[in-house]
Amino acid sequence: MNAEHSSTSTAASWLSVAAVGIGAFALVTTEFLPVGLLPQVARELGISEGQTGLMVTLPGLFAAMAAPLTLLWAWTFDRRQVLCVLLALLALSNVVVAFASSLWMLLLGRALLGIAVGGFWTIGGTLGPRLKPLQAARATSMIFSGVSLGTVAGVPAGTILGELTGWRTVFGIAAVLSIIVMLLLLRTLPKLPAQPGAGLQALREVLQRPLARLGLAAVLTIFVGQFAAYTYLSPYLLNEAAMTPIELSAILLGFGITGFLGNLAGGWAVAKSAPWTLIATALLMGIPMLLLATGVAPKLMIVTLVMLWGVGFGLLPIAMQTWLFSMAPDRLEAMGAIFVSSAQMSIGVGALAGGLAVDHLGILSALAVGGGFALVTAVLIGISQAGALKQPACMASF
Repeated sequence: MNAEHSSTSTAASWLSVAAVGIGAFALVTTEFLPVGLLPQVARELGISEGQTGLMVTLPGLFAAMAAPLTLLWAWTFDRRQVLCVLLALLALSNVVVAFASSLWMLLLGRALLGIAVGGFWTIGGTLGPRLKPLQAARATSMIFSGVSLGTVAGVPAGTILGELTGWRTVFGIAAVLSIIVMLLLLRTLPKLPAQPGAGLQALREVLQRPLARLGLAAVLTIFVGQFAAYTYLSPYLLNEAAMTPIELSAILLGFGITGFLGNLAGGWAVAKSAPWTLIATALLMGIPMLLLATGVAPKLMIVTLVMLWGVGFGLLPIAMQTWLFSMAPDRLEAMGAIFVSSAQMSIGVGALAGGLAVDHLGILSALAVGGGFALVTAVLIGISQAGALKQPACMASF
């Protein structure tokens, strides 16, 4: 009887983890839906594509601000209730966008999405160790698999559906999906009371730790590097590598698929060693970027390098978050908020840095900048490992 109860409890806990992963899928799909629907939205609302592009930019800015503020307003609330509120906010965001009649209404809906994204990753991204303490890496990997699935399947499916039914219908369907996920979380998640030290004070405590500050620097360098290069991958493939539009689509799909495989492998790898996995991740991203920046590789090698880059990027979320958690196992949500804010801000900074490089030095320079930042990340993690040897054993293991 005890074995049967244990088996049922185990299945229920994994179902809870899967539900959070589905929530991640819904958020990521919604966040990047405008990438494929942008021309339709611009045409119907009579605004420029540049203005419509704010649908992608704005959520990142609001997510960066919302992540630490989530620790303030959600300080004492049950985490299950917090996640349900955030999914309800996601549904509201999609409804506002679906009925938008002007640019300002459109951006209001996307601002609401940014708040949901920042809050969800601050709370939901830290739940793996709480839901499955003995299999934290695997649980966190399952949660982050929703990111890869949203990129590989959700966004392309939304683009195709938009062509068939219109962009408003797509956001309406996303609203319905958000409500379904909210109900699933309400049904499957156990009660998750706030842990001690979950407020804003925890942020200051974490940032006072030298290794945590080094970790923050690594987040900034790896995400700046990724988006300095990735933002200009398509122009590179079309203009420098002479790929056809069909080849470009196939390569980008392959990038997403290898990213998903990298995410799946990440759960196993970080269980062995999160720091070494993250060093490998930085090298898998940085070395291909730098080799592509030479501009002399044949097509087959270019495709191979982009796929390796995709594996590294797929490993990144689980490797980075697990490594950061090892620095503050007693302040998971605070570290999660720092991670979300830093990553979201770095996305914008990286795209800007890449753009400046392209404008002044050409497309290849963006790849060089990205690769350089990725290799700096590997160095920072190596330095952190030397520092970790001086920490108490409870702080150096996770």
